[in-house]
Amino acid sequence: MHGIMGLPVDDLSDFIRQPWVLVAFLFQVWMFVDAIRRGEYFWAACIFFFPIVTPILYFFLVCRASPSVTSGFELPGAHHRRRIHELQGQIHHLDKAHHHLQLGDIYFQQGKLAQAEVCYRASLERDGSDLDAVAHLGQCLLRQNRPQEALPLLQRVCTENPKHDYGHSLMAYAETLSALGKLDDAIQVWEHVIHDHSYARARVQLAELYLQKGEKERAQRELKEVIADDVHTPGFQRKRDRLWLRKARRLLRATKKAA
Repeated sequence: MHGIMGLPVDDLSDFIRQPWVLVAFLFQVWMFVDAIRRGEYFWAACIFFFPIVTPILYFFLVCRASPSVTSGFELPGAHHRRRIHELQGQIHHLDKAHHHLQLGDIYFQQGKLAQAEVCYRASLERDGSDLDAVAHLGQCLLRQNRPQEALPLLQRVCTENPKHDYGHSLMAYAETLSALGKLDDAIQVWEHVIHDHSYARARVQLAELYLQKGEKERAQRELKEVIADDVHTPGFQRKRDRLWLRKARRLLRATKKAA
């Protein structure tokens, strides 16, 4: 008696019990769920109906292809591939500044920084007073290792509205100052951020600057705060902060070993 793929039933049973079969099945489920979450419904259908090769292709062509350059530096808001098509249509018919801005934000979240920059500049051409576009262009330039260009943009935003984007613009400003070697100024900005917010991103980078200045106790205090706060952080925020939590633990271990 033969079962699936022409194998005898007993052999098929042994085949299913192989550990690598379970791993392959779990990998397929992982890729299928990831495709659904990203709005990649065509890929999700292909993974479901062609489960052997398609999950591997999806992993390398879509999942891993998403650059990590903006990991840990998210802008507020979500991003979806379907929304790109909607915005492109609105830009074609209406050409409004805020549509260019929203499309730029999606590209930023996807790590497509050159495309994001084009969108932000297009938005500012249509409305040069929009602080969101100014701030997000500054962040985009910073992530492209162009802090000198980012500085006046982020400085302008933070001068006009220090609380812009819930402190994200102020954090980008501090990172820009650090990138330009202005450590004392960066420390002042980071301390301003953590006075109003408990962002792990802010505390970890402030701790790094304290360590550069030889202030180990102050650095350890910030790192311990990050680790302690993680228990009480909402799930969506914990996912965003994983990079910073790992860094906080690594830095704290390093400072203790050096003691």
